[in-house]
Amino acid sequence: MVWAKVKESLKETLADNIFHLWIEPLQFEQFQGDRLYLSGPDRYFSAYVKQNFSSVIEDKLQENGLQSTQIIFCEKSREREPISSTGKGTPRTQMRLPNVPQNNSKSRSLHPRYTFDEFMVGESNILAESACRSIVAEDGLVGPCLYINSGTGLGKSHLTHAVAHQVFTESPMTRLHYLTAKQFAAEMIRGIQTKTMDDFKRKYQENCDILLVEDVHSLTGKKKTQEELNDILDFLIKSGKRVILTSNSAPRDLIGIDNEFRSRMTSGLVTTMKAPDVNTRYRIVEKKALQQQLQLNEDLVGYLANHIRGDVRKIESALIAIRARARLAGGHIDMDLVRQVVGSVVGANQILTAAMICELVSGQFKVSVKELQSKSRKKAFTTPRQIAMYLSRKYTEESLVDIGKTFNRDHSTVLHSIKVVSNMMVRDTSVNAQLEILGNKVKQL
Repeated sequence: MVWAKVKESLKETLADNIFHLWIEPLQFEQFQGDRLYLSGPDRYFSAYVKQNFSSVIEDKLQENGLQSTQIIFCEKSREREPISSTGKGTPRTQMRLPNVPQNNSKSRSLHPRYTFDEFMVGESNILAESACRSIVAEDGLVGPCLYINSGTGLGKSHLTHAVAHQVFTESPMTRLHYLTAKQFAAEMIRGIQTKTMDDFKRKYQENCDILLVEDVHSLTGKKKTQEELNDILDFLIKSGKRVILTSNSAPRDLIGIDNEFRSRMTSGLVTTMKAPDVNTRYRIVEKKALQQQLQLNEDLVGYLANHIRGDVRKIESALIAIRARARLAGGHIDMDLVRQVVGSVVGANQILTAAMICELVSGQFKVSVKELQSKSRKKAFTTPRQIAMYLSRKYTEESLVDIGKTFNRDHSTVLHSIKVVSNMMVRDTSVNAQLEILGNKVKQL
């Protein structure tokens, strides 16, 4: 079969993790004229494969003698239901043992790559990731309720999808409900309109083992919905069930939220996911570049990691753009191309700040920003801290006081650090050379 041969060729061409993640799940549906129909687990998966792997699949088809073959990606076809003697389809339901509750799990379409293995753990998100794993394991370390808040694109949805994936893998009969707060509100309104609120309450109270609700900040001002969700949370928590809530703000910062509902949301662990630091961003760029089949050297990866901050989706957008432009340039990727793409993603060059230099230096010396800002006097921290202050004074317009605030120091400490580094440069030429290299990297920020 041609598709089997094509898959074998792709397996030899692509990295093992890429092949098993994106090509292995594809299934041959049919040949129709010059069209090859391939199906994926869902339309989101198929859309991603079409965008990122259609060209390489077409190349392998041509190598196997299929010229001008058009690939059509579709959702997996469903088998027809057998027709009974009465002419009605026989529902294909799984038989259950007595006293085993029906698994009526309902979730949003789960992204196939949003798993724990694909999640990049760093200082900014390690507590949230560990807490989610604890919820799956039911070890009781974080309590029955977990509240995660962060800005857009920092991984909240990735973690909640990962929880659902892991739960369905380890305990398929778990009754899991995963939805957004807006979907919950819409379902409640339908229940009121159709007078089926008893069924609605039963679904989320009696027939639920784990509840995941995203974007609870969208419930601000919706008092009735807050009351219903609060009652459900109260019942689930007292019953020892598991709950995960996500939002763009901490509970105390939410406006238009009932105090009782706010208190219920904070009955377990409340954790904040911050923007990834430069070291984590470096690893994210490396991994996502591999997924995009991009060969980037250390300088290019470092440039992307240092210039694209905050929303991780911007990194994905930049890598997709780099891949597209590289194709037009015959596959060549250089710093000029990467700079152009980064400029289009993040906009005009940002004003250089001491905080940006602090982050750069932390990555170069393999210490965290927190360690540079700490009170520790260990040489492993004091030397890079003094260098960061020196570079901040040289390359930014910030005052000594503002630089000091970045490092939790006063202006006199900044002055002392500048003198120390200046004397080091006079005595040791290697320090001078190192600072010149760092200076060039600062200029690229």
